[in-house]
Amino acid sequence: MAGEPQADCLFCKIVAGEVPATVVRETETTVAFRDINPQAPSHVLVIPKAHHRDAAALAAEAPETVADLLREAGRVAADEGIDETGYRVVFNTGSGAGQTVFHAHAHVLGGRGLAWPPG
Repeated sequence: MAGEPQADCLFCKIVAGEVPATVVRETETTVAFRDINPQAPSHVLVIPKAHHRDAAALAAEAPETVADLLREAGRVAADEGIDETGYRVVFNTGSGAGQTVFHAHAHVLGGRGLAWPPG
């Protein structure tokens, strides 16, 4: 069921405190933590605490949480000192786009030049 923790979801386990993560921010609805395989000097994931399969499902099922997530992405960028120089917020939706954990999440990337198109 949408929003309910999934026993086999890595990010649900991080939200529950069952799997360690380097948390940099937390709100009532979101958790932000460092990516274990960073692709930029600053690479933080911002996730909703409630389980939604991907960004499209999150937008359909909990649009207010999308706003929370994007607000926190901006705050992460400010905390990381990349808000002035530029940063990217990426949602990979589906395995063909590189999504490997099927719990909606945004990647906040910055601290180096980010080419376009991303590849």
